[in-house]
Amino acid sequence: MTVRIGSGLSTGSDPRVAAIEAGTDARQALHGRRADLVVVFCSGAHLAAPDATLEGVREALDPRSLIGCGAGGILAQGREIERGTAVAVWAASFGDDEARAAATVFRATAGSEASGGVIEGLPDCRGASAVLLVPDPYSFPADRALNQIAEQAPGVPVVGGLSSARTLDGRAALLASDGVVGEGAVGVVLRGVDVLPCVSQGAAPIGPVLTVTAARGHVIEEFNGRRALDTLRHTIDGLTAAQREAVVGGLLLGIAVGSGQHDVDSVMEGSHDRFLVRGIIGADPDAGTIAVGAAVAPGCVVRLHVRDAHSAGLDLRAALELRRRALGGRAAGALVFTCNGRGRAMFDVADHDAGTVDQELDGVAAAGFMAAGEIGPVGGENFLHGFTATIAVFGS
Repeated sequence: MTVRIGSGLSTGSDPRVAAIEAGTDARQALHGRRADLVVVFCSGAHLAAPDATLEGVREALDPRSLIGCGAGGILAQGREIERGTAVAVWAASFGDDEARAAATVFRATAGSEASGGVIEGLPDCRGASAVLLVPDPYSFPADRALNQIAEQAPGVPVVGGLSSARTLDGRAALLASDGVVGEGAVGVVLRGVDVLPCVSQGAAPIGPVLTVTAARGHVIEEFNGRRALDTLRHTIDGLTAAQREAVVGGLLLGIAVGSGQHDVDSVMEGSHDRFLVRGIIGADPDAGTIAVGAAVAPGCVVRLHVRDAHSAGLDLRAALELRRRALGGRAAGALVFTCNGRGRAMFDVADHDAGTVDQELDGVAAAGFMAAGEIGPVGGENFLHGFTATIAVFGS
């Protein structure tokens, strides 16, 4: 099976014309094949007329399956359009007739009270290569959907991002094969397609690995049998001057993920990709406890992390290099979901994440958007993240 993927980008002001332009550019890489899956990201003027954008994409590509969303910023072809009007069109042909059934679009909603909180519309994901998920953050509980998929299809990676813009009338700006979707989420179940998820959390580990010996929910009471806040202060005192300076920009906690408790030595020897990075959101000096942005149980292994532009850049390059090597040195394309808090605000330069993807994956067709939250697996479990770059890398 030969996968062919193309991408196009237009900053034209007319939604339909710009979508045709971007879609036509994406079609060139398919060499006459019909697109099995098209993914569209749009901003600016497209939010006033998403139906026209969808019409233009259909006219240019006549895809078998399509999803997309509105966004505050767009990525494609090594560029990041953080403001204004833009549309990126990503098109893939998965090869032979059997593979053409590999992309199944779905629409999901939060469900009614009568459903008991069960997400409605999620398909059977068992045995899938991957699931792409693009929710509206105001009308869809992404965390609940990830839990439901995990219960049904453990180990199947989910990659995507929360839409970061809405239509002018305040509805969700989601696109699907059959039209514009005003609430919920859109997604695709991929089968028989080589997809490697990549989550770059943009944080670097510092200090020693610690074991949580007492905790309640999000509150950590003890590390290694000592009050958590005392341990935290002692750890920071033992850092280098450069590390302490990085801590000023924000201290994070990496929680080792996987099944069961973790052996400290194995975590130290492994990649920091095994840590789910979450913020330290509070402390109680009297009780000596700290609160973090995730539930933590006694026995968990953790390590302090810091986030800065330098570590974020190194982390993204290292993560992409691992995926490229796993694919024998060549990817076919990539879908990119990067935080709307990154871009120039984090790196102080234009096109950082888009340019890094372009460089590390040798210029393959890539497109994406700046999301209000990113979805991807860490340690084999799917999570909703912030300040990350989450990427679906497609093999050829």
